Order: sequence, then C-alpha cells, then structure tokens
Amino acid sequence: MKTLKRSILISVVLLILCGVIYPLAMTGISQLVFNRKANGSMIVVNGKEVGSELIGQSFTDPRFFHGRVSAVNYNTYTEADTKPDKSGKIAYSGVASGSQNLAPSNKALTDRVQKDMENFLKTHPGVKKEDIPTDLLTSSGSGLDPDISPEAAKIQIAAVSKATGISEAQLQDIVNKYTEGKALGIFGEPKVNVLKVNIEIASALKMK
Repeated sequence: MKTLKRSILISVVLLILCGVIYPLAMTGISQLVFNRKANGSMIVVNGKEVGSELIGQSFTDPRFFHGRVSAVNYNTYTEADTKPDKSGKIAYSGVASGSQNLAPSNKALTDRVQKDMENFLKTHPGVKKEDIPTDLLTSSGSGLDPDISPEAAKIQIAAVSKATGISEAQLQDIVNKYTEGKALGIFGEPKVNVLKVNIEIASALKMK
C-alpha cells in the first residue's frame, strides 16, 4: 500500500507540474516576451489582420505576385461550406494543410506542373518555360511556404507592372525591401515574403 500511495502521489504531482504549471508558465512567458510570434506573427493593416507572415496565401489577382504552389487549399472555405445543413449546423469541410509529396515519377505531379507552367506562360508573355524558377512550379515540404526566391519575384515584375501601372523599377524596390538573405549568412537561401510585397502593392494602389 505504501508503494501504491507513493506512486499515486508522484503521478499527481507530475501531472500538475507537467500538465498544468509548465504549460501555463510557458504560455505566460511567450505572451510577455514573444507576444507577436506566440500569436502567429500576424500582419495587421488598418486595424485588420490580413494574414501571417509565416503562412503562404493563394493570390490569383494579376496585380499581385503569386506565391508557391500549395498542395492543399488550406486557407479557403467555399460559400457552400458556410451554409447550415438540414439540422441547422454549419458543417465546415475541414480544410487541411500540407503537401502531397508526390514522387517525380508520379503522373499527377507531372500533369499539375505542366498545367501550371502553361498558365504561367500565358500570363507572362515573353518568358520561356526553361526560365521559370522551380519554386513557382513546386510546393514546399509543408505546402505552407510564404516565401519565394528573388528570381521567382523578378520574373513576375513585368506582368505585375502591366496590371498595376506601377513601374518595374518601383516594384523591384518593393521586392528588394522584403528580400531576406541567408540565415546567419550561411543557412538556407535568400527569400521574398509574398504577402508583405503584395500588401505594399495594395498600399501603392490605395486598395482597402
């Protein structure tokens, strides 16, 4: 019985420490010290949250730069998803996030890349298919990448300039403003945050 009581006591203490005190302490510290990051690194424009700088979004408007391919349409509910069912409840479809991680030999991947390449060439006349950066045709491992390479941004400048009336030089300045180099100068690759660039464009166009 002594061993049983001791085991129960230790279990209760550990449960309180690890299941209550520690999570609350970490949550409190993160809210005080890393408040913005702890709440999703949200970007606020005119008092309204427009997205997270860590999560990619789907941009289809020709006035904006396009991000990487997302294998799952994780950030969009259709109008049908928001309508109540027969019981009166709104049964959201449960949109997910992630990447399909298809093998290079998979026909579904080949067909999707070919279709995206053809669409890109239609909207970017003068660009050759061999010049399209790989990251505009492939998804990241997570399918949530908010960034593209500087080359992927540069190749879109002419089309965005034509759609917005903003000069190519000004658009290049905007891209440069939101281009980050390698982490600590050696890790990863230079990247451009698509959401931040598009917010700057919307501001230049005085869009609400």
